[in-house]
Amino acid sequence: MRSTFCKYIAYITTIIILIVTISLAILFFNTKPKMVWAYSETEVVQIQQSLKELGYFNEEVTGYYGNITRQAVKDFQFDYGLPVTGEVDGSTASMLGIHLGGQQSNDLYILAKCIYAEARGEIYVGQVAVGAVILNRVASPDFPNTIYGVVYQPWAFTAVSDGQISLEPDDTAYEAAQDALNGWDPTYGCLYYYNPEVATSSWIFNREVVVEIGSHVFAI
Repeated sequence: MRSTFCKYIAYITTIIILIVTISLAILFFNTKPKMVWAYSETEVVQIQQSLKELGYFNEEVTGYYGNITRQAVKDFQFDYGLPVTGEVDGSTASMLGIHLGGQQSNDLYILAKCIYAEARGEIYVGQVAVGAVILNRVASPDFPNTIYGVVYQPWAFTAVSDGQISLEPDDTAYEAAQDALNGWDPTYGCLYYYNPEVATSSWIFNREVVVEIGSHVFAI
């Protein structure tokens, strides 16, 4: 009798151990590791400033990534067709015009991105000219007063609207951006440019043309 009871207990114990083992295995294989996002204070300042320029963050820039900042990121992601996570991944950072993780010059990076996205098929001076137009807008009271504010102003650049701004710039775009930042302005102060072969906005044709460089017309 005692032997039968011991066998019964051993059997039940084995079943319990088996069930627990299977349950733990199922839990392990069906639980994805949660990505932990961490930003430096400097990076959060960049995120908040960019969101503020674009009208998504109306609070004081603090460098603290709290619920208000996260919601602003979600609103931005929703409007720009990005995955709505509330976290600034590479795609969101690119669309915000910032580069997290040690980019030495954020202005240079944003300018190079826009030059590459808008004018990578142009001759070199034409690429510098696009950068110069962006900088001329920064200096103008009629446009945002920062490079990323100008570049990401709604509907200002086709490359932002169609997503090409997410492309990473090449060395030539960086060189053109640096030349523009150093003061080279082949456009002589122009605020606009367009390709007359593909432009569809009639108002642009009423701007005073200053110079033609490559396939672009530059105007004031």
